[in-house]
Amino acid sequence: MSHKRELKPRIYAVGAIDWDRRLFDELIPLPDGTSYNSYLVRGSEKTALIDTVDPTMADVLIRNLEELETGDIDYVIANHAEQDHSGTLPLILELYPGAKVVCTPKCKDLLMDSLLIHQDKFITVEDGMTLSLGNKTLEFVHAPWVHWPETMLTYLREDRMLFTCDFLGSHLATSDLFVTDEATVYEAAKRYYAEIMMPFRPTIKKNLARLNDLTIDIIAPSHGPAYKEPNFILNAYRDWASDDVKNEVVIPYISMHGSTKKMVDHFAEALIERGITVKLFNLSEPDIGKLAMALVDAATVVIGSPTVLVGPHPKVVYAACLANALRPKLKFASIIGSYGWGSRMVEQLTGMIPNLKVELLEPVVVKGVPGEEAFKALDRLADGIANKHKEQGIING
Repeated sequence: MSHKRELKPRIYAVGAIDWDRRLFDELIPLPDGTSYNSYLVRGSEKTALIDTVDPTMADVLIRNLEELETGDIDYVIANHAEQDHSGTLPLILELYPGAKVVCTPKCKDLLMDSLLIHQDKFITVEDGMTLSLGNKTLEFVHAPWVHWPETMLTYLREDRMLFTCDFLGSHLATSDLFVTDEATVYEAAKRYYAEIMMPFRPTIKKNLARLNDLTIDIIAPSHGPAYKEPNFILNAYRDWASDDVKNEVVIPYISMHGSTKKMVDHFAEALIERGITVKLFNLSEPDIGKLAMALVDAATVVIGSPTVLVGPHPKVVYAACLANALRPKLKFASIIGSYGWGSRMVEQLTGMIPNLKVELLEPVVVKGVPGEEAFKALDRLADGIANKHKEQGIING
């Protein structure tokens, strides 16, 4: 730890880089690791620590604070109660007994429940309230449902810095304090948005609009590098959270004996011939993060599945439930696949995606190996999708 980790005068990055973590919430792949960013702000009179780190990395945070010769910490700002940011709070309060936890009222309840912190340790703040550190002023912006109900952002007025916790972050382990490789960060931030923020798209849009009132020089999230060019990530979020879809069809599929695969291959070719971008995902070994990213922009999803005991394949069920939970801005959906003796796949799958506000286009489900009639039906479905995309104004011709 050194003063090289200074974002601005007397504002330090004291968090931890987790190079080796490969799974989050026992669900989300982390191909590039992650970081748990914590920031120390030294005012002329008081010192604040903004968020802590995952408990597995507590020793890194403590060492960074010791090397910085922090002195007393007066406030710990808890923007979000999730334990990869709050889990080291009890240890910090033990080491700095005079510190108070500053958070929203809902965050206080969650932290008391999950970390057993005594209620006397808290200062709760309402939306727009401020806290003076002397020559530095923290302003608190309530941002519920980004992505939990208790979340807030912290704006450092004099330095025009916005500490956003999970909002606008990226799961990316990097030694760079600020973004240097925009392409890499864009991909990581889009994956992060897709897996974590996309279900809250309407709320995200409202919170993005609120940020228009702030003059921001630096955005400092709690995962991934900080942004010296805030519009890089703000414009990306505005695009992802908008209602605009792209001329893309996502096809998550699985095939047990090759029949569904033949249908998927023919159908993908038919879509490509009609000027549509196709994204295929074989669900036998999926990276659900990549599937989630593809769903951010796509106009259409077509699920490909064989039947297992008259229902969809269990791995397709998983993908359908995931898409339903993530609530992408899809406009259209359909189902293709093959069955042996009987199928209730279409009814079951459509029942699994009530959150998707899509128009269901005529499915193509055939008995056994697909023949000429099946391929013609797939061509008709491709025509139908191309026409729908034209009506949306996202395909030429």
